[in-house]
Amino acid sequence: MVAAQPLHQRLAAEFRARIASGRWPEGEQAPSEALLCEEFGTSRGPVRQALATLRAEGLIVGGQGRSPIVRRNVPSHSASALGSFTAWAREQGREPGQRTTLQARVPASPDIAERLQVEPGEPVLELRRVRTLDGAPALCETMHFVWSLGKRLMEFDPDTGSVNRFLLDAGADLYASTHQIDAVAATAEDAAQLGLAEGAPLLRVRRTTTDAAGDVVEYGEDRYVPGVTTVIVENRLFAAPSPALRSVPVRRDA
Repeated sequence: MVAAQPLHQRLAAEFRARIASGRWPEGEQAPSEALLCEEFGTSRGPVRQALATLRAEGLIVGGQGRSPIVRRNVPSHSASALGSFTAWAREQGREPGQRTTLQARVPASPDIAERLQVEPGEPVLELRRVRTLDGAPALCETMHFVWSLGKRLMEFDPDTGSVNRFLLDAGADLYASTHQIDAVAATAEDAAQLGLAEGAPLLRVRRTTTDAAGDVVEYGEDRYVPGVTTVIVENRLFAAPSPALRSVPVRRDA
């Protein structure tokens, strides 16, 4: 028999749904702990745990001695799914899109050569796209592939959809990826592509993809517009293999 989900988790799910639906409007106060306890017929403990979960997710702020304030509902993005913008967008009920700005064979710069573990000047495939959500710019995407893999993309129109799906359907060995996440200032090019001011903060995700043998086959860098997504990293509080931010299988529909 499957154990029932803990009450605080069920309450957190209900509160998220109310924020997503607009029942708890952005910028307004959520009901007080006392009102929520009365509505759900429970003690303050589960309500406080549920509100703490939403606070950690960035969905509400405040609440210490007063009702919390609802923040704008920013979709979360699991670290294990960072290679799948297309799938993530559709899971959120959004329409993903892309506009290719560069698709070319280029000599590897010293930095890219080091990332891909090739010699500087060796040919690689460089692909640049602006990814969109419901038609609005969401991130700038830059990808570099070792030429043995990238040359296959010369036959592909990146404006039509998923690069990973095309490569995997063509028999490419894309096995796992690692991600580095930080914040950077928008360059002049970023600003022009994303409709932001130069120097505006961006969430940067750098990705290294390897094949089953552990050889690097792709290095990518995504720069997200603020407010497009939050990244959730799940860890286990016991001595187990590794947190979610380590290598994860590459999804087919990125």
